[in-house]
Amino acid sequence: MTKRPLESDVDFIRALAELLRENDLTEIEVKREYGEADALDVRVARILTVVPAAAPQIAQPAALLGAPAPQNHGTLGSGDPSDDPGVVPSPMVGTVYLQPQPDSAPFVKVGDVVAEGQTILIIEAMKTMNQIPAPQPGRVKRILVEDGSPVEFGAPLIILE
Repeated sequence: MTKRPLESDVDFIRALAELLRENDLTEIEVKREYGEADALDVRVARILTVVPAAAPQIAQPAALLGAPAPQNHGTLGSGDPSDDPGVVPSPMVGTVYLQPQPDSAPFVKVGDVVAEGQTILIIEAMKTMNQIPAPQPGRVKRILVEDGSPVEFGAPLIILE
């Protein structure tokens, strides 16, 4: 195994960080092979604060015909859900699934009590199903996402009380 100068690795990492900033990226991961038993694995990431855009309000056809409205996932408050102390933010960009299989019961419903670490939903990212655990125990106060909807990193998913 040959020794690489540490300074060149530091310069390489600084260059990756600069690429990250210049190209407005959130993450870069690189593996440099120096020899058969010598490599450098580097992951440079930054955390961005994402402010979800307000979705346009569209009248549901059932509501227009006087039929019962679709079930709400919780009581809507007047404040920003991101400010709630019990908010569970999305740890990644992807597609949310509220149940393990299309025809099965949801992981949680409004009013359910969850334990810390219990799976509360799945986010599919790059064809990988990622189970999202409850960060603390509590009761599900609101579910802020719809099944199959896309989410951004940091977007509020569920509120626990």
